[in-house]
Amino acid sequence: MALLLNRTDVQKLLPMSKAIDVVEAAFGELAAGTAEMPNRTVFMDSDVGGWIAYMPAYLKSGGALGVKAVTVYKANPTKFGLPTTIGTILVQNNQTGEVVAVMDGGFLTAARTGAVSGVATRHLARQDAKVAGIFGTGVQARQQVVGMAAARELDLVLAFSLDPKDARQAFADSLHEATGVEVRLASSGEELCRESDVVALATTASKPIVQADWWKPGAHINAIGSHAPGVRELDTATIQRAKVICDQKQACLNEAGDIQIPIEEGAYSADDVYGDLGAVVNGTIAGRENDEEITLFKSVGLAIQDISCASLVYEQAKAQGVGLEFNFGG
Repeated sequence: MALLLNRTDVQKLLPMSKAIDVVEAAFGELAAGTAEMPNRTVFMDSDVGGWIAYMPAYLKSGGALGVKAVTVYKANPTKFGLPTTIGTILVQNNQTGEVVAVMDGGFLTAARTGAVSGVATRHLARQDAKVAGIFGTGVQARQQVVGMAAARELDLVLAFSLDPKDARQAFADSLHEATGVEVRLASSGEELCRESDVVALATTASKPIVQADWWKPGAHINAIGSHAPGVRELDTATIQRAKVICDQKQACLNEAGDIQIPIEEGAYSADDVYGDLGAVVNGTIAGRENDEEITLFKSVGLAIQDISCASLVYEQAKAQGVGLEFNFGG
């Protein structure tokens, strides 16, 4: 029997504090070599503006096995009334291969991405970080702030996007209610960067939306939004200025325009990437080394994040009697 879990179920069963812990452990496994994670299969449908990916992973120590199918269609909200990002996750029994759960991956994708920024913030942001900034005011942006707020005791969140003001204010009000942290709308991206100790970028920008001289000394940056070749949120000078830590270096070299474009320009080298987040988690390499350096976490999203969180959701669903039982055998 398998469990069918909808978005409401997943939201109930995946609090950010637990998501950060399981994602941190998953990155530790990846760095230790106890995780299997083939390169995700990614292709584009340019006719409809679709980005499609299939992402398998197996965390041997934790026993989490599964695959996520995820798509990003920019026209979904306006044309079809659907989320931009849609995901579905299969969780399998690692002893038999049987599918034991099928769950909505939309919220989980946002939550696990917020969680990995929480892990990066935990290990790379200054200990005294009090002001967070968020570029973007969508679902992903919300989870970025929730993740950063779980990693540091924040006094203030600054938010900036190009959405209509009423949408931005609704985002700020909702986020304040969810986190208890004051949320203020920034008048510009420059203001946000100059005042923030830790910043997340969660937009669909294709060209840089920040400049290197905007960053506050000692800032930590979570670069999340642009995760495909040819598009980026960060300018080349920011990449040059920062200590760059990837979720996985090769994945970022394959897919992250934020890093690919500076390399293509001849302004940066793959050898300049400092290392992977898992190595920082395991203590193999140092994270932040002083209070003045700019640290930058670049993420394209890894299957270990999804499957570790999905496995947690499944175990919690079993324990709490949540979900609809379904027999694929009829």
